[in-house]
Amino acid sequence: MTKKYLFLLWLLSFCTFYATDTKAENAGDTIVSMVICDAGSDVYELEGHAALRVRMPGNDVAVHWGLFDFNAPGFVWRFALGQTDYMCGAAPWPWFVEAYRRNGRRVTEHRLDLTSAEKQRLVETLSDNLLPENAVYRYNYVRDNCSTRPLRAIEAAIGDTLLLPDPAPAQATFRDIMRACHENYPWYQFGIDLALGPGIDGHLSAREKAFAPVLLEQQLAGARTASGRRLVDSTSVIVEAAPRAAVLAPTPWWATPMAVALLVLAAAVAVTIRDIRRRSVCRIFDTALYGLFGMAGCLVFFLAVFSTHEATSPNFLLAWVNPLCLLPVVFIWIKKAQRLVLCYQIANFAVLLALSLAWPLLHQSANAAFWPLIAADAVRAANYIMLNRPRRK
Repeated sequence: MTKKYLFLLWLLSFCTFYATDTKAENAGDTIVSMVICDAGSDVYELEGHAALRVRMPGNDVAVHWGLFDFNAPGFVWRFALGQTDYMCGAAPWPWFVEAYRRNGRRVTEHRLDLTSAEKQRLVETLSDNLLPENAVYRYNYVRDNCSTRPLRAIEAAIGDTLLLPDPAPAQATFRDIMRACHENYPWYQFGIDLALGPGIDGHLSAREKAFAPVLLEQQLAGARTASGRRLVDSTSVIVEAAPRAAVLAPTPWWATPMAVALLVLAAAVAVTIRDIRRRSVCRIFDTALYGLFGMAGCLVFFLAVFSTHEATSPNFLLAWVNPLCLLPVVFIWIKKAQRLVLCYQIANFAVLLALSLAWPLLHQSANAAFWPLIAADAVRAANYIMLNRPRRK
């Protein structure tokens, strides 16, 4: 959304929410619900969305923590650095739900069983979140997002911890859940697997799995407070739609990362056979291959060193893709630098071999498409070593 629209929406949120009488004597007439919206077609919508619906005398609003201005100056740069500033906002309920109805996304409402005092405290918490000095928060895609924020607001209101049932296999990780949600978007998941290290591969508690609204929806039916009280009084479907109806169709097999990686490996093997026969290295192919690895390596290195995003460091894939991959891109064309490239490829082959053997011990899950690319790298490294090693006279 544009910056102007974002400001107007926040202003409307502020005025809409504060135009309502939120005094304690009216708290008994307030109805609060957790609203879960199914996955959308954009990559940032694949885990769904969550909001709190607050119905007070004379007003009906949706409060959520999912506003951001993609067109703000330096947004992409700040996002890469981990400076992901999102906003809490409110919108008239009919406006909020109509946007999801138009997109064909299922919307489910879970009415919360709260006392009048708890409703009043929750409204006060939401009012505080909507204040100009509090509306912006530092978003974290697995620890602090549109799904975890409403849960914290509810806990602050009831003064108790929420206990959520486990909606997924006990051994599930953040990466496992992401892969399930991103099933139709393999290139998006390829990028996540490249950029994020073992920090998202640890086993999760039931509460941690609630970072994904589509999983939180499964948990709400059995949610209880630490004292044993059920959180949800009733559940109703506001917008009917098939699960994941708005998600794009699966990527054709021939356009997936695995298909492309296997094609790169096949090309590396074919070029290597040609090199052995001619006893000369195809510099054009190696320039293209290591240029690709080098650019990916610069991105992974930047995220690991400079970004504050969750789990970008450590990242053991830096042993494979790193800025040093750009060395053969330049020096393979310089005859006097042949020894430098040879030393690089000897070290590169040794590191790739060690990485492959040690990977099961590193506790970092790799995208399946990485292995054909690593194999292509190793084949070209071995080819260069074999054709340029010093020979005894």
